[in-house]
Amino acid sequence: MIYNIKGTLTYTDPSFAVVECGGVGFKCFVSMTTLKELPSIGNEVNLFTYMSVREDALDLFGFYEPDELEAFKLLISVSGIGPKAAIAILSVLSPSKLSVAVSSGDVRAITMANGVGKKTAERVVLELKDKMVGLGGSAQAVQNAQSVASSEGAQEAVEVLVSLGFNQSDAATVVGAMDKSLSVDDMVRKGLRELSSQL
Repeated sequence: MIYNIKGTLTYTDPSFAVVECGGVGFKCFVSMTTLKELPSIGNEVNLFTYMSVREDALDLFGFYEPDELEAFKLLISVSGIGPKAAIAILSVLSPSKLSVAVSSGDVRAITMANGVGKKTAERVVLELKDKMVGLGGSAQAVQNAQSVASSEGAQEAVEVLVSLGFNQSDAATVVGAMDKSLSVDDMVRKGLRELSSQL
């Protein structure tokens, strides 16, 4: 199995990158997250890889960070999620944001990925809830998001913030870090200030 490829970046496309190594150009399917991190054409790059072997295809998937490769492996372990769907999810959510979305049950954030429906997203949340904690340096954010479940007031504050148009994962992370003795109104006010400053 090929663990990584280090060579010259010779071509990029919205869905793949070509890394030339020893005179051979390796086509690696990549997420938008990895694509944004790649250097300009002609520079050296190192991609962590996963090889998908099927009867009709031999595909190589490349990742700029090892955390993204780990998130990819976890996603394809979910029934109904293939490599292309996993890449689509990682194109809209970084490993740390995916970890928070899964731990806070934010199905809507996962369905933003091309070709991923509500049932598939629900399966991702259900099957990966305990497996993604801390991925991409998100341990504290995940802990904050999970702590919302222990307080009715915090849950209500998150619902209000979501109804105002904020992402559920972000709202749960912000509210989860607050003192749970605050009133719902105070949590919503503080949450509004903090989330608005992140825009």
